[in-house]
Amino acid sequence: MEFSIGALAQSLGLKADGDLDLTILAASEPADAGPDDLAVAMSPKYAGDLGKGQARAAILWDGADWKAMGLSAAIFAPRPRLAMSGLTRQMDLGQGYAAGIHPSAVVDPAAVIGEGVSIGPMSVVMAGARIGDGTVLGPQTFVGMNATLGQNCFLREHASIGARVTVGDRVILQPGARLGGDGFSYVTPEVSAVENVRHTLGDAGDAKAQAWVRIHSLGSVRIGNDVEIGANATIDNGTIRDTTVGDGTKIDNLVTLGHNVIVGKDCLLCGQVGIAGSTHIGNNVVMGGQAGSTDNIFIGDNAVIGGKAGLLTNVPAGRVMMGYPAVKMELHTEIYKAQRRLPRLLKDVADLKKAVFNGDPNG
Repeated sequence: MEFSIGALAQSLGLKADGDLDLTILAASEPADAGPDDLAVAMSPKYAGDLGKGQARAAILWDGADWKAMGLSAAIFAPRPRLAMSGLTRQMDLGQGYAAGIHPSAVVDPAAVIGEGVSIGPMSVVMAGARIGDGTVLGPQTFVGMNATLGQNCFLREHASIGARVTVGDRVILQPGARLGGDGFSYVTPEVSAVENVRHTLGDAGDAKAQAWVRIHSLGSVRIGNDVEIGANATIDNGTIRDTTVGDGTKIDNLVTLGHNVIVGKDCLLCGQVGIAGSTHIGNNVVMGGQAGSTDNIFIGDNAVIGGKAGLLTNVPAGRVMMGYPAVKMELHTEIYKAQRRLPRLLKDVADLKKAVFNGDPNG
């Protein structure tokens, strides 16, 4: 791909200066940039590396003195990460999946395949599945019986969609993403120790050891439009109703959504987040890496959950939570400060005890 600085800046909606006809072929970090690369240095802390490379052009922070950096041209980014989004989108070379249906793919005659669909090597599309126009199924992907994919979806290699799953338009599944596995749901014939502990918050009672009996998943999974699901993430079927993910939500690698979970619109669930069954997550919720929730709770709109936080109760809208058990961020900060003071406090207590026991009882 070849871009002139002027055309690239115009497509990104950004200002540029210098030799606007100068062409670049790729983006690069400043120290690694060659003469045909656009150096990405959108913060002053990266500017020092420009001299280590050979870049003639760079995308810089707003107001940067590009001439002093020895550049021939520059693009200016007031919002660096937003500019990075547009830049990477334009320069993404894709995965190179070929158009059409590969001869090794297995597509049931009863499947409905839209216009311009690409189905990669050794992929399987089951009976009754419906694949929307422009959707790409990478190598070794699986689409189950009566599943529906919307238009312009993109499934990377080894992604799988179970029977009756519904996926909206422009959904991206990274390698190994799994939609529509059965929920992790079991019961014992008689009351179990786990049930007693949940009821008493401590006493397991005299429940006997028993085998677990499977509860089957009659529901499926429903994914909205413009959702992205990371590598090896798993979303389980609902027990009766569908597990659902709202429009625009982004789910990172290794995230697990249990049966009956509801996730709202435009949420961000970072790596290894685990959501237990029947949890309801509102809109625009952000959950940091390895955060998790117990089952059957509600997380309100615009809540922010810190990494590794463990949610045991409902979270009000807009609340920022940290720690385990998760509490308001302000309280967690005070608790953390108090913990750091504990060694000194214990020493002071020990000194006081020593003074009291060794002191003059009459004095």
